[in-house]
Amino acid sequence: MRDFVDGTAFNYEQGQRSRKLFAAVVLAALDDAIADDKKYGNGPDQIARWARSRDGREVLSCAGIDPNERVVKGLMEFVEKGVRTSVALSREESERRHAAQEAEAA
Repeated sequence: MRDFVDGTAFNYEQGQRSRKLFAAVVLAALDDAIADDKKYGNGPDQIARWARSRDGREVLSCAGIDPNERVVKGLMEFVEKGVRTSVALSREESERRHAAQEAEAA
């Protein structure tokens, strides 16, 4: 029984690591689309094409993201904003956005 529990825990950890790896691929695809948007102006179209492709749907699924049209639109909106993923995920950016939202509400 102990071997089964250890094996299950190991498999769960491996699955979580795999999901994080695929999430990193999604973030890299977003950064590439943002770079394309700044250089060529077609970033949202690029990320939409990738997300709708077979490979894109597979990567999104492996990252734990349901590859539906709502997700594609969200990815396109993120690329349109032009904020790199490393900046968008940082604590400073999060605090700045929160402060801006509170200022709008007041």
